[in-house]
Amino acid sequence: MLIIKNGRVIDPQSQFDQVADVLLKDDQILQIGQGIEVPDAQVIDATGLVVAPGLVDVHVHFREPGQTHKEDIHTGSLAAAAGGVTSVVMMANTTPTISTVDTLKEVLTSAAKEDIHVHTVATITNEFDGENLTDFEGLLANGAVAFSDDGIPLTNAGVLRDAMQLAKKYDVLLSLHEEDPNLNGVLGLNEQVAKKHFHICGATGVAEYSMVARDVMIAYETGAKVHIQHLSKAESVKVVEFAQTLGAKVTAEAAPQHFSRTEGLLLTKGANAKMNPPLRLESDRLAVIEGLKSGVISVIATDHAPHHVDEKNVADVTKAPSGMTGLETSLSLGLTYLVEPGHLTLSQLLEKMTINPAKLYGLNAGYLVEKGPADLVIFDPDADRTVSANFASKASNSPFIGDQLKGQVKYTICQGRVVYQVNETKK
Repeated sequence: MLIIKNGRVIDPQSQFDQVADVLLKDDQILQIGQGIEVPDAQVIDATGLVVAPGLVDVHVHFREPGQTHKEDIHTGSLAAAAGGVTSVVMMANTTPTISTVDTLKEVLTSAAKEDIHVHTVATITNEFDGENLTDFEGLLANGAVAFSDDGIPLTNAGVLRDAMQLAKKYDVLLSLHEEDPNLNGVLGLNEQVAKKHFHICGATGVAEYSMVARDVMIAYETGAKVHIQHLSKAESVKVVEFAQTLGAKVTAEAAPQHFSRTEGLLLTKGANAKMNPPLRLESDRLAVIEGLKSGVISVIATDHAPHHVDEKNVADVTKAPSGMTGLETSLSLGLTYLVEPGHLTLSQLLEKMTINPAKLYGLNAGYLVEKGPADLVIFDPDADRTVSANFASKASNSPFIGDQLKGQVKYTICQGRVVYQVNETKK
């Protein structure tokens, strides 16, 4: 047994928020209350710390199979645990893509060996071909939790509509990456900074919000559950809000980088600040924050996208792959850029990082209740932290290395076992 003593226990689902003890036995929470004492139980003193549900990140890239020089399921899981994350949903842009039952089974067999809960989507179209739908029924029966061609936007509206009709039939979520390639230039660089500093056409705002508009209206017509990934434009937030007022079953997520920094970071951090969609303008950053405050954006997810250092370390930033590691900085970025300025309460931040994403993907996670899962994070919300390049991930392609942020994960507990404990000698 394990007792967590004297922590500020926050459960966003029930709005429980008070100093209490939490008793864990095996993979279950046995008791939440005052003065819990059990002889011979392991004790963690959480005085002055927050005890919350383990974070749930529904947008990560673990690169296995086929791209394991960047990351693999094991190192990705270690990175998740270091960030306080106990449940993840992998995207399917592996090599081969997770388009068949055989590949899905291979991935889930590897995932089952880890200390955290690793789930995965399957692709919407076969090998991301954009035309031929995968076997939704077979993939669902073998453990896929949703469908996404993340990274490759679905340009064929008819194929997307067919996919939404299948998703409606099977009551499963589609998650969509919204960047119309026909309206974009060089990906990863916002159009303003691309034009001014690189003298090229970059990633345009209209490429994102026009595709969002198309897809949320098809979602409205079909009645399918559709999730818009990593919104980055002010107009995209408004479009999603409009679809929601119509009654469309549309949800949206924001990545921490898009509510934290803007396109200027490219000029100081180079390729590590290159990502899809790109960092945008300050007006867009503030609009994403407003979307989080209003509830139009109900989920925070990292889009954890590790790359090998040699891939990012190129002379021409336009040639570098897009993406950044995010699992080990997401909580700190939320605390620094959302809670500290007063945009969200701590409970509201945790809601978007725990119960909301868990419910969206149908995961038994993201809440603290007696007889519930013993998946927790213990952290100091007030600690000052300098982000180090010494990540648990294989990769260190983060533009936040060297930044001073708030918050430090002290323990991550999954299925009643400590799977991460901070090394206090590290800064």
